[in-house]
Amino acid sequence: MKLAILETGTPPEPLIARFGRYPAMFQRLLGDGFNYESYDVPAGELPPVPRGHDAYLITGSPAGVYDGLPWIGELAAFLRATDRHVKVVGICFGHQIMAEAFGGHVEKSEKGWGVGLHTYPVVRREPWMDDVPAVAIPASHQDQVVIQPPKTHVIASSLFTPYAGLAWIDRPAISFQFHPEFSPDYARALIDGRRDRIADADRAIASLDGPNDNARVGEWIGRFLAR
Repeated sequence: MKLAILETGTPPEPLIARFGRYPAMFQRLLGDGFNYESYDVPAGELPPVPRGHDAYLITGSPAGVYDGLPWIGELAAFLRATDRHVKVVGICFGHQIMAEAFGGHVEKSEKGWGVGLHTYPVVRREPWMDDVPAVAIPASHQDQVVIQPPKTHVIASSLFTPYAGLAWIDRPAISFQFHPEFSPDYARALIDGRRDRIADADRAIASLDGPNDNARVGEWIGRFLAR
């Protein structure tokens, strides 16, 4: 399967040497069963035609979908033009741009930063999921989907993030607000570098010592793509 990773942001420069860029994190998460190709979307790169790959995965980004940057509008238009048989996966910013592109709405949340290990109850089970009642996954976001896009099911929801996971009804597309590609060490380093902006950073960092479901959600994504 040809999987295009649409890279919409990069880790802070000091962390790249230790942890790599986001496409490398997703390759570690998903394994060797895909033919990966990466595109630097803020640099103006997008796949040449919307039907050139079997699937697209959109990464996280420090940008907000409401920032008005040209590449954000171009990415939203690309998603709307994508063949409805092509699979799409969105993570964090990817989750948000998919929601905006397909009729939902995203805002900077009044709840502030969501960081550390968060638990997300599963509220609807899709065929590619297993039967766990909830997953614990690293989070790192200020923005949230506040209006659910039409023709979607909510599949994961928490009090902090009501629209934490979405599955589209009219196309093979799923998205998550959380970060299964973040190792605990990377999530700790990211929070540590943002202490000036994050209240209670120490508690968020300590939460990452708990067991996580990164591998499980990676398997979910892999099964979704393989269906």
